[in-house]
Amino acid sequence: MGKKTLQWHPAFQAALQLELDEDRPYLSFLEEYNLSKKPLQMDTLIIKQKPDHVVAKSIGRIFRQFNVVEYKSPEDYVSINDFYKVMGYACIYQSNTKKVMEIPPEELTVSFVCSCYPAVLIKHLEEMYRIGLRMEYEGIYYVDGLMFPMQILITNRLPKEEYIWLSRLGKNLELKEDIEPLARAYKGNETDPLYQAVMDLIIRANWEKYEEVRDMCEALRELFADELAEREERGLERGLENGIERGTRLKLISIVRKKLEKGLSASEIAELLEEEEDAVHRIYSAIQEHAGCTDEEVYELCFK
Repeated sequence: MGKKTLQWHPAFQAALQLELDEDRPYLSFLEEYNLSKKPLQMDTLIIKQKPDHVVAKSIGRIFRQFNVVEYKSPEDYVSINDFYKVMGYACIYQSNTKKVMEIPPEELTVSFVCSCYPAVLIKHLEEMYRIGLRMEYEGIYYVDGLMFPMQILITNRLPKEEYIWLSRLGKNLELKEDIEPLARAYKGNETDPLYQAVMDLIIRANWEKYEEVRDMCEALRELFADELAEREERGLERGLENGIERGTRLKLISIVRKKLEKGLSASEIAELLEEEEDAVHRIYSAIQEHAGCTDEEVYELCFK
């Protein structure tokens, strides 16, 4: 699907709110919260609207009134420097008030969310601060002995039944185990911006895994049969809302390019892929006539 950088953070923000859906009336989510007039931002600040409210889900059990959350994409990790940066954010947030102790330090927590266990950081904290570390819940580690209560969430270790979205916010998902449950959870929520954001990112992040996307599309077609039938009447032949149609066509462009390089004709490619011959011919001609163009550029030439 081209070289466009995947925007993991907006999808994480959406997934986090979906996982805490039951408690959302009691929480406010402030994304990229500005700590000062200069560009110094937390990933997420979660504030309890009622300080005594107990969050139902395990990822929020540690929460006090003010909760700093730092997210690392599957392509990143929590470093030692990240730890000090985020603890610094928490300190600045606590201190940057009109009144002394307006934000009680005991009402602050820090959460790191990542896809891999930060072994180097944990070793540093053990040597430097003699921390206590325990797995409080599956995929959730509590760190004791620091300035603020801290937890580390390993997204790919979270129970998938409980955390439908956060546990699958990554690449290399499986069709049956991951994609289909996500599609079921998405069905009926297609117009919700939070569902749209996280589903779009997950699908785009996992598209390249499939040499042929037909199997995944057919599985999704079964789950979205009514919706797709309505869209086909409006002239949309493929895909779901929020980029799946575009993703399908980009993948088709990529496959046509590979088959063209192997010497196949447009008609042969259309027959092999069981795709509409007119669409394949348009793609085939665009690739030939505009040497060196990217898949995105071919898409713009053929479908815009």
